[in-house]
Amino acid sequence: MENTEKNIILAPEKIPQMEKKDTDALIAEVIAMLKDANPDANTDKVQKAYDFSKSMHTGQLRKSGDPYIIHPVEVAYIAAQLALDAHTVTACLLHDVVEDTDCSYQDVEEMFGTTVAELVDGVTKLKQIQYSTREEQQVENLRKMFFAMSKDIRVIMIKLIDRLHNMRTLSFMPPDKQLRISKETLDVYAPLAHRLGMSKIKIELEDLALKYLDPVAYEEIRENINLKKSARDRYIDDIMDIFRDKLKEMNINGKVMGRAKHFYSIWRKMFTQGKTMDSLYDLFAVRVIVDSIQDCYAVLGLVHEMYTPVPMRFKDYIAMPKPNMYQSLHTTVIGPDGTPFEIQIRTWEMHRVAENGIAAHWKYKEGKSGKNELDSKLEWVRTLLDTQENIIDTDEFFNTLKFDLFADEVFVFTPNGRVVSLPARSTVIDFAFAIHSEVGYKMSGAKVNGKIVTNNYVLETGEIVEILTANPHGPSRDWLKICRTARARNKINQWFKRERRDENIEEGKELIERELRRFGNTHAQLFKPDWVSVITKRYGFNNLDDLYAGVGYGGVTATKVVLRLREEWLKEVREKQKTEDIQEAIEKATENAPKEKTVRSSNGIIVKGIDNCLVRLAHCCNPVAGDEIIGFITKGRGVSVHRADCVNIKPVNLTDEDRARLIEVKWDKGNSNSYVANIRITGKDRDGMLLDVTNVLVNLKIPFKSANAYAKNGEAIIQVGVEIKDTSDLALLTKKFRQIEGVESVTRSNA
Repeated sequence: MENTEKNIILAPEKIPQMEKKDTDALIAEVIAMLKDANPDANTDKVQKAYDFSKSMHTGQLRKSGDPYIIHPVEVAYIAAQLALDAHTVTACLLHDVVEDTDCSYQDVEEMFGTTVAELVDGVTKLKQIQYSTREEQQVENLRKMFFAMSKDIRVIMIKLIDRLHNMRTLSFMPPDKQLRISKETLDVYAPLAHRLGMSKIKIELEDLALKYLDPVAYEEIRENINLKKSARDRYIDDIMDIFRDKLKEMNINGKVMGRAKHFYSIWRKMFTQGKTMDSLYDLFAVRVIVDSIQDCYAVLGLVHEMYTPVPMRFKDYIAMPKPNMYQSLHTTVIGPDGTPFEIQIRTWEMHRVAENGIAAHWKYKEGKSGKNELDSKLEWVRTLLDTQENIIDTDEFFNTLKFDLFADEVFVFTPNGRVVSLPARSTVIDFAFAIHSEVGYKMSGAKVNGKIVTNNYVLETGEIVEILTANPHGPSRDWLKICRTARARNKINQWFKRERRDENIEEGKELIERELRRFGNTHAQLFKPDWVSVITKRYGFNNLDDLYAGVGYGGVTATKVVLRLREEWLKEVREKQKTEDIQEAIEKATENAPKEKTVRSSNGIIVKGIDNCLVRLAHCCNPVAGDEIIGFITKGRGVSVHRADCVNIKPVNLTDEDRARLIEVKWDKGNSNSYVANIRITGKDRDGMLLDVTNVLVNLKIPFKSANAYAKNGEAIIQVGVEIKDTSDLALLTKKFRQIEGVESVTRSNA
């Protein structure tokens, strides 16, 4: 067996990373790859873009401490590895100059042309507009990206590559940003890579996101795979040798290789099915790559002759390709020792598309796009844009986006044989609107496989669906509860918005009144002209009637409207209150408050405005005297006091309702209490380090509350809980710990 094939086994296909930091050498390799792929490529423009980007980013550093220019060069390098064109590589080098330097769109257009400028603009975040929340800004940036992507798919290719490199260097970001960026990657960018068939990027994005979102599971999977790697290698080597011999007997030219399941797919199966690693048998697959489609089916027949196929596990993606252009034959069989394993069979061209997806097809000659053949394959992009553009609510935007992008698919047929791809669990209503909005509006019923079905019938792959169109009255509001796709829901809402304005206004008023009663408020309390003006502007309506209509047809929920207005009302309540308990004021919604009091608690905290209230220190961050602190009014447990930098109390991580519960607190200067602080000490493992840590505490007469010490891979990790008076004690203790031989870092931890 060739060594190259052995190296492939149990190593998911990912784009190789470059270790070099010499950007001049890297850009020379980029230019060489471009010329190799297309001798006519305009590499002079690429060199010019590199020189310009390097000068514009001079003095800028990444969080890692590296010069910023390394990032755009690495992004350009990955683009060249994917055989993307010179325009795309040029835009990769320039993708941050408009966002992070004084360079303008016009500057880029003048120096590098309109095509490159539009690509750069497509991946540039909106900075000029001020948004009230991070979520709003995120939604609008995504809308902009989808719009640019609908005009030129290379925008999302650049964005995916950019996100990939950022994820590779995410370890240098603060923990809260690691979590936020990883979640966004898993929710938006990995599904987009999947829809574009860019499996190499998808796999790595998912695995890197999992590393930060669930590090314990990630390490557990990695260690388990490494422990059993040699046994699996031997098992699959034997199977691969058998296949090679059989291919020679059949005179079929082909390559046999192993393929590993990547970490995220293993984690997802364990999470969704509640399985352990030991109970997962499909951790690997055998892949056979041949020269022709005829050979693919010949190999499939051979496989089913050699091994017993597992029922319901055969999929023919050659006859019925996925919307992301993926083609292959998949079958699961019982191996020689009774272990199921998957076999994938494809041609070399199919393999190239499976690896790089849209990038394998998107061939640009300098200044000329060969876009026609891809129009149908990229129709989903324009559908996605059409679906999302009228969604105002940020939560609904992300929910529908994740459903449309990430849901499993079903493939059904029209009566004339056209294949329609829909997210799993879609109904006949979703099918109708996928065909055309007018078909959906006129739908009176549906037939599946020739039989009349109800509107909530859930479609399955292979079914033939016929929509009956004899309805002159338009869709029913009940359809909104039945349909699953954002496209169908959006088109139904648009119809009600356009056709039933008066009815929508009355419906909206009724829904809002219902929410007002639920929250214990009146219309007069919340619907003040200034506040209404804020809320209508916030959701893009011209006046109050438009807002009512928006609620009526489902453009925005009554709950969101009432909560936003309550926000303004609560501000007024807090401004008016003088002495009454703030929590009581919020909960009872009264406007007449007694005089404000300053109350000292038993743990040395002064709370502004609350009398006879339980005050406790939050265990998530363990504040000590001297820390900047903030209070949070809990439900039934008094005021919880957090460090001001605690990730759990940052406004960006709180709901609107929770932000209203934040309250001013401070330390009592006359306080003589002591507090528990948790300290994490790391360094080179050696005998006696724990004793040295203990001696520091004894010498400073600081009491132990807890201790935990262990060594891993030559590193010593010691966690101690100590009782101190304030941050000055903490600073002295930290200084003494750092003086211990072998100690590399001393940080404050939460546990």
